[in-house]
Amino acid sequence: MASILPTLFAFPLRWLTWLGDQGTRAVAAIAFIAVAVPPLGALLRPYVTEAIFLLLCISFMRVDLVALYGHLRRPALVASATAWTTIGVPLMVGLIAHATGLTDRWPGLFLALMLQGMASPMMAAPALAALMGLDATLVLVTLVASTALVPFTASLFANLFLDGMLSISPLALGLKLLGVLAASLLTATIIRRLFGAEAILRHKRPIDGFNIVILMVFASAVMGDVASDLIADPVFTIGVALLAFAVYFTLLTVTTLLFRRVGYERAFAIGLMVSQRNLGLMLAATAGALPATTWLYFALTQFPIHLAPYILTPIARRLTARAQTGGAAAPRGTTSSR
Repeated sequence: MASILPTLFAFPLRWLTWLGDQGTRAVAAIAFIAVAVPPLGALLRPYVTEAIFLLLCISFMRVDLVALYGHLRRPALVASATAWTTIGVPLMVGLIAHATGLTDRWPGLFLALMLQGMASPMMAAPALAALMGLDATLVLVTLVASTALVPFTASLFANLFLDGMLSISPLALGLKLLGVLAASLLTATIIRRLFGAEAILRHKRPIDGFNIVILMVFASAVMGDVASDLIADPVFTIGVALLAFAVYFTLLTVTTLLFRRVGYERAFAIGLMVSQRNLGLMLAATAGALPATTWLYFALTQFPIHLAPYILTPIARRLTARAQTGGAAAPRGTTSSR
């Protein structure tokens, strides 16, 4: 039996390693597979909460504590980025939605946009930033700080903007978010203690592959009805999809411009994080008890979330190369004003 076990585990490990090596290509393919195979969504929808929990566990499990402490010793940028993503973004979304009358005309879309704005960044954002060659540590530290705050800020903004629109109270929303995050952090801590940080780092590629599989479960569960919605009402569905892309790239652009003083490479990394909102966390906290239009918007946001990293990687690598060239050239320059 002992000799059989390595053979049994060899194939899945090789397959997960290959999948992890596909990087942003695999992430982009997930959205199309999820829409193309609706029965997969029906099969996996009951497990969406478990998928979100596993994604959170994997992200917490892979936190580089040394890098985390290093950034926390220089907290100004992290604090301002955290304030923007947890307070600035939901406040901006809420005020614009009220000013445009979205709350009365399309309450389901307004609820979706507010939950998106209130959510913390995706736990996969540091991994995506690393795949794109960006500063993943900065993204990670800001992600940890904003995730710690989101149970409190989400409760605050739900109370301000979502009066009676949720099936649970703002306080209950905050407590559920806190519970999900605390449980996943505890589980990740136990895994790190059992296996060690070195083993986790050594198995990075198969863990990346497993992360992609779990992303597939989540995307399929959320996007399983997109094809039928497109057939039933193509104009509305395409309109919602365009809105999802517009919101994604608006958040990316505004954030990059807002933080451009720290360098476009870092600003772009923060912008990527801010645009990748953790809607799965909100689904888990609300137990999926949301209007159909809100579900549709959540499903269609998966397209920019999964496609943008693949599309934007050449831009990210150019910005990174420019930052590295500038950093190398600065010491040799004799006329620099720095």
